Amino acid sequence: MPVIAPDDIDFSVYLQVTDHQQKVKSASLYVQALLDRMANPIREKRVFMPWLKTRDLIQFRPGEVTVWGGPNGSGKSLVTGQVALSLCAQDEKVCIASFEMKPMKTLERMGRQWTAMSLTDEFNLSNPEARRIVIDEYEQFRDWTDTRMWLYDQQGTVQWKQVCAVARYCAKELGITQFFVDNLGKCVSGEDDFNGQKAFVDELCSIARDHNMHIHLVHHIKKPATENARPTKYDFKGTGAITDQPDNVIAVWRNKDKERKLQDGKTVPITEPDTLLIVDKQRNGEGWEGNIALYYDKVSQQFMPGHDSQPMRFFYGDGQ
Repeated sequence: MPVIAPDDIDFSVYLQVTDHQQKVKSASLYVQALLDRMANPIREKRVFMPWLKTRDLIQFRPGEVTVWGGPNGSGKSLVTGQVALSLCAQDEKVCIASFEMKPMKTLERMGRQWTAMSLTDEFNLSNPEARRIVIDEYEQFRDWTDTRMWLYDQQGTVQWKQVCAVARYCAKELGITQFFVDNLGKCVSGEDDFNGQKAFVDELCSIARDHNMHIHLVHHIKKPATENARPTKYDFKGTGAITDQPDNVIAVWRNKDKERKLQDGKTVPITEPDTLLIVDKQRNGEGWEGNIALYYDKVSQQFMPGHDSQPMRFFYGDGQ
């Protein structure tokens, strides 16, 4: 699996946008393109979430930006990791720029989701046959990610213009179609730097449109009044432009009340979800907004569509 290291590539070449002269074109060219499309309609590829029940609800269209939000510990990175695996299974080219986790840690979690097995499980480590099976699965995962997934290897604070340069490089040179940034807080210093946040998000939207790629931006939300409070797009930290400019806004809500009840030995309805994906904005498509209920499997660290679902495999883009 290729790793993009900041010291290996001169990203300064990609700091500047395309020459503006190339963007000024005659209206007749676009009208002709419309006529060509009507004469020879092309069915555009549809790119989905991992779960079959969401396919008529939301898609990750090229040229768009999706903002993912949630409080600390809500499972944002686990959810987006599973989404990234599903995108790879749909023959999308994915790059993950995580500024909180090193590539090894990111892939350890994603490998567990892909194999539904843990490298650190005591039984898997102590039992030779189990260890052999796990290693074989992870070797398959390594080969499967080749030509499908890239990682940008830089942790800590990074300048947002550098992130935009990396995104342009990935689009132009690697053909990346899905680019993940985790998270905004590492790219713009200061929660009150509203101008910086707005400029960053605006530039990501421009890059997505210019290069026909989908950009996923992970962000934090404000501390809720109670843990049971479900977030909305108005709870995202920082400037309103963070949710105004992107095309889709999805909040991740973890059902901690259910977790506490189970720990206390109380009865909880089996259909009560562990996690909700709250789609609070979808500019295009059918514009659906609402909640997607998911159920967490501790062994695979996957989020599943039903309480009785089995962990999914990502060889193909079927989902569950």
